[in-house]
Amino acid sequence: MKNIFNNQTLAKFGFVLLLFVLLQIPLSMVSSLISERSNRLEEVRSEIARSSTGEQRIIGPFIAVNYTEMVYREGKSFLTEYRKYILPETFNFSAELESFAKYRGIYQARLYQAESQLTGSFDLAPLLNIEQQKINSVSMVVGVTDSRGLIKLNNMTLNGKNVEVQPGTGLNQFVQGFHTELDLTELLGASDSRSAQQQIQPLKFDYRFLLQGMGSLQVSPIGKESRIEMASSWPHPSFSGDFLPISSDITDKGFNAEWVSNNFSSNISQLFERCMFNSSACAEFERRQMGVNLIEPVDHYLKSHRAVNYSLLVITLVFASFFLLEIFQARLMHPVQYGFVGLALALFYLLLISLSEHLGFNWAYALSAIASTVLLSIYVGGMLASAKQGKLFGVCLLVLYAMLFGLLQAESYALLMGSLLCFAILSLVMILTRNVDWYANSTQQSVAKQVSSAETKHEMD
Repeated sequence: MKNIFNNQTLAKFGFVLLLFVLLQIPLSMVSSLISERSNRLEEVRSEIARSSTGEQRIIGPFIAVNYTEMVYREGKSFLTEYRKYILPETFNFSAELESFAKYRGIYQARLYQAESQLTGSFDLAPLLNIEQQKINSVSMVVGVTDSRGLIKLNNMTLNGKNVEVQPGTGLNQFVQGFHTELDLTELLGASDSRSAQQQIQPLKFDYRFLLQGMGSLQVSPIGKESRIEMASSWPHPSFSGDFLPISSDITDKGFNAEWVSNNFSSNISQLFERCMFNSSACAEFERRQMGVNLIEPVDHYLKSHRAVNYSLLVITLVFASFFLLEIFQARLMHPVQYGFVGLALALFYLLLISLSEHLGFNWAYALSAIASTVLLSIYVGGMLASAKQGKLFGVCLLVLYAMLFGLLQAESYALLMGSLLCFAILSLVMILTRNVDWYANSTQQSVAKQVSSAETKHEMD
């Protein structure tokens, strides 16, 4: 036990371990800086959305019927207003998204302009269940999340005839959007008998408009039969919502995707009715959507976070290599030298995040790795009094940075590759040191120290 406490190798190991722990302070500061910059990016995107347009969702078209019924209660009669909704039998939505970026300083947000088309048909037979003289108004409504994105309303036709649309929806659940007032006489004709049900023609709609939004475009499959198609030259889509596309094609030149649903799979009519008559029940309806997010291909903040997570491995390997040099070459290194090397390794991550905001992650990683390697190669060459060993250390460090870059790129296999790398390095260190007599090494250092002390004393005498 006494030998353990007097073992200089173990004492050096403990001091290096303490220095390793202290280096987590600057690394945690870098990690906090990355989080701060990432949060700032989200704030900028929110500011751009407030001053431009945010994420968009399209709900409709659907028909809203306002009518009045006489209600008798406690011997008195009251006129009560009711509202009935008719969903389309067929619903088709197609959009061609053209993406572009808006900048604020060094930050950017991804926006799009979507050439949109809504087509389909309504079965107007449910209107015959209401006496025509009781109907106050009939309108076709289309709701959008942010009406500021309605840049241009193109051809709007019903049964092939152009119609005028008006802003707003007149509904509490979906305030923003546009609507079209319908002529009940043209819809049903002069007869209001139930036998006329067979003569009522479907109401076909064709709405075309240019919609601007940021990041995401979602559509509610509001028809009994719904088909949605989206395409864009942006090659990095992320499909979202309750339904994934039944077919999609993603290439470097863009993507196109198609969704299909029906009332049996989406239960959309029941969810829509519950939402319209009880606003607190809209959450489940709002989840019934299909769409796409235009994501950035590289989130340099996320990758910088992951790079910092691997900093423990990098510093451990470098310190372990110096520690082994002391053992095998009997070359003593001062703890201050360990400290300078550790700070240089930590500075790599600060360079990485600062450069990636201007050059992109890949170029920033390459430049930071080269700068860190050159600095440490020169310093280590001076430490070891050998330019050759300094260059060899630089090559090994570059290989290590290259391996870590591969880990950052391989998202699906990052954990597996990292585990195998750690296992391989630990196995190599254990094999190299399997014949080391740690007590003997300490004894040799103690004897050498005593001899050196004796020689010094002799010279003084």
